[in-house]
Amino acid sequence: MSATRQRGYRRVTSTAVAFIGAGVLLAGCTGNTPESSGGGGGGGNDAASDNDEQGETVRIGFSAPAADHGWMAGITEAARAVDEEYDDVELVVAEGTNDVSTQISQVETFINEGVDAIVLLPFDGAALTPVALEAMEAGIPVINVDREFDSPFAARATILGDNYGMGVSAGTYICEELGDQPDAVVAEIAGIDSLPLTQDRSQGFADALAECGLEVSNRVAADFTVEGGEEAASNLLQAAPRIDALWNHDDDQGVGVLAAIEAAGRDEFLMVGGAGSANAMRAIQEGNSVLQATVIYPHTQAADGIRLARLVAQDKNVSDLVSPEVPRRITLNAPVVTADNVDQYIDRAFES
Repeated sequence: MSATRQRGYRRVTSTAVAFIGAGVLLAGCTGNTPESSGGGGGGGNDAASDNDEQGETVRIGFSAPAADHGWMAGITEAARAVDEEYDDVELVVAEGTNDVSTQISQVETFINEGVDAIVLLPFDGAALTPVALEAMEAGIPVINVDREFDSPFAARATILGDNYGMGVSAGTYICEELGDQPDAVVAEIAGIDSLPLTQDRSQGFADALAECGLEVSNRVAADFTVEGGEEAASNLLQAAPRIDALWNHDDDQGVGVLAAIEAAGRDEFLMVGGAGSANAMRAIQEGNSVLQATVIYPHTQAADGIRLARLVAQDKNVSDLVSPEVPRRITLNAPVVTADNVDQYIDRAFES
């Protein structure tokens, strides 16, 4: 059992820190430090420590929803890859489930087994908050991924994608492409409208477009599935005889969106995708469709969460920070991938 667990983990009330940028996080977790660094483990280690050096073995429980979507499958695949990187990590992966009661039971099992940390991407953040609090009260640090809990006391650290930032990135790109066309027609195919993440993406998109005097002229919502994307896109294309730019929130449903666009014989507009799937990036590379860009919503969130859980359980920090402890809150970046930079991202993309 880790030193952190032996002392009992009660650092819930430490000051929250916003730490933006996936690149900085990965650099910090992997160490890139001088050979003279002391390495090892106390909470006082600083930016000169090498966190990749093997430490005390820690057992980390991981639970996420069912892999019924390319992005969610990528989440679990990337998490398992981190387990293979470290000899001092024993990852216990619960079967993916969209049943709240089952996921609660999975976390309760982790607590009863006395794991050193839990990385939890909840199917429903509010519903999983009580059991996450139970884990924290038992001295087991919880790393909350993607969907937030209702209480700040339910997680030692929270790592998130930037949904609002996705919309900003998509809107900014479209502004750059169409900003000299004040009468441009911009369309949007959202995900599930009842979800806060969809609302955040749409708000960021609208705010960014407003900066260059544009607005969304036609908008429909789908359901993050290929079938839903195709149906929503067909309806949109019938309602909008002219489109100059289209943002589709999700590359999985984008497979259906592109099918509808091809069936309709429409190619007068540019399209921006969302999430950053490998098939979207291949289409961007090939340059033979309306899809010109996609905005990344990192499927590495759980993988980064496991890296953070390892650091927390071993009482280490993010080594590129002066602060002696892992930050409470990390928001990953939402970069735009185009033909100019796709080679930087495609090898780490998930398959739709």
